Amino acid sequence: MAAIARNVLRWSDAASIPLNQIDVSSPALYHDDAWRPFFARLRAQDPVHYCSDSPYGAYWSLTKFDDISHAELDHGTFSSSAALGGIQIEDFLGGRNVVNFIRMDPPEHTAQRKLISPIVAPANLINLEPLIRSRTENVLDGLPRNEPFDWADRISTELTSMMLATLFDVPLEDRRKLTYWSDVRLSVVGAPDSLINSEEERMAEMAEMAAYFRAIWDRRIHEPPKFDLISMLAHGEATRNMDLGTFVGNLVLLIIAGNDTTRNSMSASLLALAENPDEATKLRSNPQLVQNFVSEVIRYHTPVLHMRRTVRADIELRGRMIPAGSKVVLWYISGNRDEEKIPDADKFIIDRAKVRQHLSFGAGIHRCVGDRLAELQIRILWEEILKRDLKFEVLGEPDRLYSNFIRGIRRMPVRIH
Repeated sequence: MAAIARNVLRWSDAASIPLNQIDVSSPALYHDDAWRPFFARLRAQDPVHYCSDSPYGAYWSLTKFDDISHAELDHGTFSSSAALGGIQIEDFLGGRNVVNFIRMDPPEHTAQRKLISPIVAPANLINLEPLIRSRTENVLDGLPRNEPFDWADRISTELTSMMLATLFDVPLEDRRKLTYWSDVRLSVVGAPDSLINSEEERMAEMAEMAAYFRAIWDRRIHEPPKFDLISMLAHGEATRNMDLGTFVGNLVLLIIAGNDTTRNSMSASLLALAENPDEATKLRSNPQLVQNFVSEVIRYHTPVLHMRRTVRADIELRGRMIPAGSKVVLWYISGNRDEEKIPDADKFIIDRAKVRQHLSFGAGIHRCVGDRLAELQIRILWEEILKRDLKFEVLGEPDRLYSNFIRGIRRMPVRIH
């Protein structure tokens, strides 16, 4: 991940800055929660926007729902390949990063993704539901009453780390190692919340993770196939002979994918209700809306801010010619606020029509493979909260992650009344 970006935009700049000077790549824009007016202006005035100078080089931004969907579905033109730059606005650098199947195009992507799909298939989610519910009950019942605690740690991170431990079939006492490695991988060197001070520190932590999982891999590969992610990769024809870089890359991908979307949406769910008390009343008076509520949280929060593609051929969008080889950033956070596609998109409405119409999980061949598991975990959390009639008060502004890739909430102080 790049060091802290320069040219930080402020909320007040949104109306006055020349269009060609708008650069929405700065992590500070999302850390400060100041992104809305910039994307609103781009959607209205320059939806296919070119930024010629940023800390990550020149890039194009797609900010409208339909343009982002088009790019997602046309994977032949809009490539995710690591060889062309990968899936983040920061260019993939083989010396600092590792390859995984999300940074691949078909057929390699298809073969590797197919291997791990069964663990999040509907049949297995039915098997997982009782375990998720039991753990959620225990976490909620163990929370302090009438005293502050950190929702992000005690609820969001605790529940998702236990789920990760189950998916990988590692000891439950190691669960926080998994979320720690996820946080290290996503840390921006030099940021105020960074867990590392250099790329060398990041690589040392990733090496420790690789050694941990390699020991598990070496056991699983000599055991009969089991229904966990390590065993699936160890025995899968497309993955059992992975080199070290691809092995580490796929582990990082699965940890982040199995953790960050759900963890940050869990925190965002309470924040959205605190900021929209009428919607909270609506949910409490009609708990049958909980599934709709979950989908609206995931749209409204948008836990993955962007995905990046590289165009293989010249392509024209809305009258703008994007040359072959260009970096194109699909800003999910903007597409999910496109009022031409989603009425009252800036409002949080838990009973809105077409509530599942959002971009937070992506689309096409790269759609989030664990989308239904994420929804299941958040739904169960709120079913159990509503069953207990727990009243949470948010005690202050959340501490947001410094990132232009993940819209994270690191800490959020709350109290149960």
